[in-house]
Amino acid sequence: METGNQTRVSYFILLGFSQDSEHQPILFCLFLSMYFITVLGNLLIILAITSDSHLHTPMYFFLSNLSLADICFTSTTIPKMLVNIQTQSKAITYAGCIAQICFFNIFGVMDTFLLTMMAYDRFVAICHPLHYTLIMNPRLCGLLVLMSWFISITYSLTQSLLTLRLSFCTNREISHFYCELAQALTLACSDTLINHILVYMVTGFLGIVPFSGILFSYIQIVSSILRIPSADGKYKAFSTCGSHLSTVSLFYGTGLGVYLSSDAPSWRGMIASVMYTVVTPMLNPFIYSLRNRDIKRALQKVLGKMFHVL
Repeated sequence: METGNQTRVSYFILLGFSQDSEHQPILFCLFLSMYFITVLGNLLIILAITSDSHLHTPMYFFLSNLSLADICFTSTTIPKMLVNIQTQSKAITYAGCIAQICFFNIFGVMDTFLLTMMAYDRFVAICHPLHYTLIMNPRLCGLLVLMSWFISITYSLTQSLLTLRLSFCTNREISHFYCELAQALTLACSDTLINHILVYMVTGFLGIVPFSGILFSYIQIVSSILRIPSADGKYKAFSTCGSHLSTVSLFYGTGLGVYLSSDAPSWRGMIASVMYTVVTPMLNPFIYSLRNRDIKRALQKVLGKMFHVL
């Protein structure tokens, strides 16, 4: 690549959604509200699961980890955007940009693995109910989560270190509300071949392997449910997967939207990213609590204790 305009970059400019100052208060209130709902909703899910011994099961163990990952995932991008809107500054430091890329990858990859584990849990519960406690033992669940964190962190650190070796041109503008890796790579003056190879390999792996696992699990689940003679039994079996299936559809649907909009106009890409990084984590607590009696009961206990203390 051409390196004539290469320079030492100390910051980047996040162009965000709108250059119009009149829109900034609306954007600030909107994203502050969504961020508050996301953090509060997922924190309540974590508190409900940890405080109720009846919810100390593999499915809810994975759900609590998903809620934690969702809080961190949203916190990687939204607080900085809110600060920039409030201070009327679009700058993010070079170190801040690299950190944002790193943490965004960690928690995004972690979400993918957790959704796959939850699908496997439902597969074992419905297709092999007699062996459920033997297969989904605490040791296996803990190992699966630890392995997922290890893989997520390893990939993110590798990608971040590869990004650190790059030299950037004088153009520092990123047409997004956070430091997206793909857009940051387009600003580099040095060779980004290794970075792109790693991105394509990991995207292919995360797009095919976990999704194939989820798809296989649900094919087996549907097959088992169809063999249940009573309609009531079929409904009860399927109701245990409804929340997870909704979350998977939302996560992969918005993720596909981000991928397909990567070459689209910047505003379309940012809307798809908002759906993926903000709306999905915000809706997950509602999806898992609205039709789940156990979560509802645990949440009522937690909220009752909180209001009693107040």
